[in-house]
Amino acid sequence: MVEFLQTGLPIILYIVAIAAIIILIILLIDIIKVLKKVNLIVEDVDKKVKSLDGAFRMIDSATDRISIVMDKVTEGIAAFLLGIFNRKSKKGDESNEEGK
Repeated sequence: MVEFLQTGLPIILYIVAIAAIIILIILLIDIIKVLKKVNLIVEDVDKKVKSLDGAFRMIDSATDRISIVMDKVTEGIAAFLLGIFNRKSKKGDESNEEGK
């Protein structure tokens, strides 16, 4: 029994180690294949995103222009309303001063 442990056990361990190495090599080859496929998919998605980048840039600039125009319109309306209210208050002040 001791002789078997001294001679047979190392042989069995070597066979198990060789089998484990072969399995790991096969797994690594499969992982490399999967990574190549994932890389192709990522490149395809990247190309599609870059093609949409121009459209997003155009939409962004259009919204910026619309925002600028709306700000100007709002400022104009606010200035107009302030002008109307200031005229009324000035006329009211002048009539109050003349009445005194």
